[in-house]
Amino acid sequence: MTSMKSVSVQRRQSFKRRLKRSFPYYLLLLLPIAYLFIFHYMPMWGLQIAFRDFQSQTPILQMPWRGLHYFEQFFSSALFWQYFRNTVAIAFYSLLAGFPLPIILAICLNECRFARFKKSVQMVTYMPFFISTVVLVAMILQFTARETGVVNHLLEFLGFNRVDFMARTQYFRHIFVWTGIWQSMGFNAIIYLAALSGISQDLIDAAKVDGCNKWRRVWHIDLPGILPTITILLILNISSLVSVGFERIFLMQNPFNLSVSEVLSTYIWRVGVAGGNYSFSAAAGLFNNIIAFALILIANFTARRVGETSLW
Repeated sequence: MTSMKSVSVQRRQSFKRRLKRSFPYYLLLLLPIAYLFIFHYMPMWGLQIAFRDFQSQTPILQMPWRGLHYFEQFFSSALFWQYFRNTVAIAFYSLLAGFPLPIILAICLNECRFARFKKSVQMVTYMPFFISTVVLVAMILQFTARETGVVNHLLEFLGFNRVDFMARTQYFRHIFVWTGIWQSMGFNAIIYLAALSGISQDLIDAAKVDGCNKWRRVWHIDLPGILPTITILLILNISSLVSVGFERIFLMQNPFNLSVSEVLSTYIWRVGVAGGNYSFSAAAGLFNNIIAFALILIANFTARRVGETSLW
């Protein structure tokens, strides 16, 4: 009994010493924990309005219970499946076109031996990330304008007819996706460059001694070395397939391209927020979050089974 008490006392003393030594770090940890609790967990109380008839002057618990009425209203909407297809089409297009390019850029920069050129390219590709969404959309509208846009001036100079790009539905997805890639590619490449810098130089030198050329070193050393980073970022990107960025697509919309540009997030805003139907918008938003959570679980499970790398 005495030995058990002494062991317990030693454990408490050890815990107190560790707590005292690491107290500044725990103190710093309080800020992100408070942020998560205040802005992410406390608002979950308001999810009840997805199942209730929202009334601004009534406490949540006293609002009339409607069950799954607003979910049924969301799914039975005449244009729901069209907007769902638009969302998935743009998200898949963005993932397939935009995910590999930062990896390719990072590998090319990593193999570049001209330091000044490498830094210049990295700066030029990284700068668009700091452009705000409003400014980016304004640039897109100016460049693609039918009468004054640089793109149409160039087309006319080359002998082609002017095109109103933002009014043609066949061009909207391409413009949206590739301008987004242009803005984010440099920032995403930095993540892969950081992963590439962690690959052992001894391994690369051994491959050179064995006669491996650059392509084989990239295939057998660089790509396997950054595969965990690729897997984690791919899982995070898959989880956002049903949540296309609201701000940029909303600012790029007009009555002519609405048939392909209206996605779930903008539809929820128009019907739920702008229309004052807050219970409907809460139900639709909850549906989006559940689908995103299911996607990240499936992607994480698949990645763990196939490549033994996952978020958890």
